[in-house]
Amino acid sequence: MKLFIYDMRGRQGQQPDRLGTLYQPAPFSDEDHAIKERDRCDYSVKITIDMAKAGRAPRPVRVYADGIYDLFHQGHARQLMQAKNLFPNVYLIVGVCSDALTHSRKGCTVMNEAERYEAVRHCRYVDEVVRDAPWQLDDDFTAKHKIDFVAHDEEPYTTGSGEDVYAFLKQKGMFVATQRTEGVSTSDIVARIVRDYDVYVRRNLERGYSAKELNVGFINEKKFKLQTKMDSLKTRGKRVLENFQEKREGILHKWEDKSREFIHSFLLLFGKEGRLSSMWNESRGRILRALSPPGTPRRDDKGSCSSSSGNGDDMDGNFVNDFNDMDQPPLKSRKLDDGSAVGTGNGCHMSSDTSYYSAKEQSSFASNDYSDDEA
Repeated sequence: MKLFIYDMRGRQGQQPDRLGTLYQPAPFSDEDHAIKERDRCDYSVKITIDMAKAGRAPRPVRVYADGIYDLFHQGHARQLMQAKNLFPNVYLIVGVCSDALTHSRKGCTVMNEAERYEAVRHCRYVDEVVRDAPWQLDDDFTAKHKIDFVAHDEEPYTTGSGEDVYAFLKQKGMFVATQRTEGVSTSDIVARIVRDYDVYVRRNLERGYSAKELNVGFINEKKFKLQTKMDSLKTRGKRVLENFQEKREGILHKWEDKSREFIHSFLLLFGKEGRLSSMWNESRGRILRALSPPGTPRRDDKGSCSSSSGNGDDMDGNFVNDFNDMDQPPLKSRKLDDGSAVGTGNGCHMSSDTSYYSAKEQSSFASNDYSDDEA
């Protein structure tokens, strides 16, 4: 199914010439469609401003607007929109000056005349375009194109001559003022390009234009390319920082969790009651037990002997001397005056009270003499 966009030229009461046709750019004044439209116009019927505003005009009101229209922008489009909406039923004719006339009167343009013609004829408010329009209008031109009114901003347009080119149209009552759009003009756009010259040159070099096409010298070309690389690095760094800023919170949470796990593991290993401490205490105890000498035998109050190591106990808990089975010299005993005996050498002393012995006997005990010299 084809989608047709119907030609809506002649809105606000005027019926389009042919229904069912696709949108077309506005015709030039020397083309058939424009000539037929002009021939149908009965220019003998003069239309006043009051008649046009009231909507009592017997035919479409032919309004003319002219200009350079270099770098066609929103200010141009708004001017043409105002001209189209001056009256209920308007046929808008737009005149565009040629390059030769514009360069001689105003200066060099960015777009050539063919580009400027095409830009204007594709504006939705335009019904017809006059190429190579005159700088100043006269009666012959208005009659040829059957112009009823001329639309332009109200400020005098002198271009250095001191005379307003629309003065005679104002005197004849054929001038209608439109509002100028502040803050935008072709001169403003050119000023922006000149101000940001380096930026646009670098952009075009990056897009594949040669330095020769941009009228840029060798040194400037290298400088612009270096600046482009530096800007690219800055942009990448900014993106990295932005991504880190977004992920920073998640990274901090993960770091806190990992820190807690690390501290807990450290305490389990190196803490006061940790694994290393327990292992050290156990190892130290084993080392001490391995290095400690066996304890010496000792006698309790009942005369039995016991030892911390080297000897065992019998089933009744009494000490058993391991040396009994060994070949030992016979015990040497002495009879005391009261008939009690004291054993010497290896074995147990039946009494530790030395007051029973004379000085001579005590010295003989100390000599560990096993001979049978009895007193």
